[in-house]
Amino acid sequence: MKMKFIDLFAGIGGMRIPFDELGYECVFSSEWDKSAAATYAANFGETPAGDITRISETDIPKHDILLAGFPCQAFSIMGKRQGFADTRGTMFFEIERILRYHRPRAILLENVKQLVSHDKGMTFKIIQQRLNGLGYHVKWSILNALDFGLPQKRERVIIVGFADDAACSEFSFDFAKKPYSLADVLEHDNEVSPSLFASQAIVNKRRASTDGRRVFYPSMWHENKSGHISILDHACALRTGASYNYQLVNGIRRPSSRELLRFQGFPEDFKIVVSHQEVRQQTGNSVAVPMIRMVAQAMDRALAHGHETAEYAL
Repeated sequence: MKMKFIDLFAGIGGMRIPFDELGYECVFSSEWDKSAAATYAANFGETPAGDITRISETDIPKHDILLAGFPCQAFSIMGKRQGFADTRGTMFFEIERILRYHRPRAILLENVKQLVSHDKGMTFKIIQQRLNGLGYHVKWSILNALDFGLPQKRERVIIVGFADDAACSEFSFDFAKKPYSLADVLEHDNEVSPSLFASQAIVNKRRASTDGRRVFYPSMWHENKSGHISILDHACALRTGASYNYQLVNGIRRPSSRELLRFQGFPEDFKIVVSHQEVRQQTGNSVAVPMIRMVAQAMDRALAHGHETAEYAL
């Protein structure tokens, strides 16, 4: 029987893609942002339901797996880090509400790595306790997109949970690292909109700040909050609220919409139906697809093992 899943806080579908590839069936999705929902609809043929806080758990179909890249701004180092004191931080309790009613076989949650240390670890401890209280056996790890073949330093905490202890014991975060290549992501400058090129004043300032340092190409020139410029063979984490020029390709231009999607590992045929500014926001909020792919495949093997173990016990 085909496994069924739901896609909460779906964004543009980065968590869904690997489970579609496994042949699983998405029976429900939810995303409150209209622009992200438009991108999702164009690529998956269905428009997500809206605000999950307004949707009763009884209206959500039965499912085997719950996916949720729940809002991270409340825990992010770039935000105020208010956690559960921020209304976005309470979205975890919407997940808990749905889990309590449906009791799916497995869960996959994603958030910024700061979730683990927020409030001296108490926030993360509460989340684990709540999941344990619902009967889930939980494992977690902080994974970096750089280790999954993507030229983007993007660290995220991945939480998996299984109703079956045997499945959880089978699951492992021990993934082989894959090399990345910035050149594979970048387009030629003549293929990129002139609007993405930084002003000559900004380019000159970048060059002056790196005078005497080793410069190589292709490279990403990243400016941190203190104004220091790093020349890297990868992008730093894509962000929604960052300065428009915080990282420049070869020190001269901003990444294109297609490049932003490639930095997150979306397929080449992924449709772009919104403005560049909206793509920038959507990719900043999205997940690294190859990272989720490896986790999904490991979950699939673990669930199959757990099912076989249960049958053998009978």
